[in-house]
Amino acid sequence: MMAAKTGQLQIRVSAEQKRALKRRAREAGMDISSWVLGQVLPAEADRFQALVARVADRARRRYALAELADWLRGLPAGAFARAVESAPKATLDGEWLNYLAGAIEVAAAARGLPAPRWVPEVATPDAPLFGSGLAAVRLHLLSRAPVAFRRRNVFVDASIDQRV
Repeated sequence: MMAAKTGQLQIRVSAEQKRALKRRAREAGMDISSWVLGQVLPAEADRFQALVARVADRARRRYALAELADWLRGLPAGAFARAVESAPKATLDGEWLNYLAGAIEVAAAARGLPAPRWVPEVATPDAPLFGSGLAAVRLHLLSRAPVAFRRRNVFVDASIDQRV
């Protein structure tokens, strides 16, 4: 839910720019303020942050991760880039933050996009993190984990664009 608008921001534009902004807002069925805010602060980014906050909640983590994955999977490249542009605000432990960063990197590459700037800044854990505690599965994961995950010392065989 969007906070109440209590402030004002003025920008100077040419008459031609103002007409263009009015036209685009009208075409979108919005007032100028809402349209401009939607361009600068896209709803995709708000939704990403909200879903990541749910992933941070240990009690709901597995279902929240599936919901986040389902939502991101359906986004076209531009919406995906807008959604994941900023680092998660919610506090995730190192394991989950690395999984998320690796998953975002894999999904970005699949869409022909560079990883968001925050992804390489996520500290890599010293100890390897496996998606399974079974020794036989760990061997499989060592060889099958996507490169973006292996660089992070995370060994899983699926990412947010895939279902296992």
